[in-house]
Amino acid sequence: MTTHLTHVAAPEGVAPGSGYSHVVWGTGRFVAVSGQCALDADGRVVGEGDPAAQARQVFANLGRCLAAAGATFDDVVKLTYYVTDVAYLPAVRAARDEAVDTARPPASSAVQVSALFRPELLLEVEAFAVLPQERRP
Repeated sequence: MTTHLTHVAAPEGVAPGSGYSHVVWGTGRFVAVSGQCALDADGRVVGEGDPAAQARQVFANLGRCLAAAGATFDDVVKLTYYVTDVAYLPAVRAARDEAVDTARPPASSAVQVSALFRPELLLEVEAFAVLPQERRP
């Protein structure tokens, strides 16, 4: 568990979210991870037509990107989900729950979009993290 982050699931007067914190803050070094899609290391789509397979690939890619900055999912303060159909959110949530500490989830936003940059992609997820100052890649 990281001690440089504070999670507030539901500030006073705000209804609790389902599986996310309304507020997360921390001290340290800020890391932004560009939106990740279900592409393998060669740029091929993984799980065409399968939101669960795509979500697993997206979170694997996010994990690799975080590691490049010396971060883990424990350092993530915000996830933003872009899905071409909100019906994919349970698959995204299942993949997310394998990666994050569900007792201290990051802040989150989900947006349905009409399309992503390739028609066979179903979702994209970006992440913001805060690392303790002393941790470097």
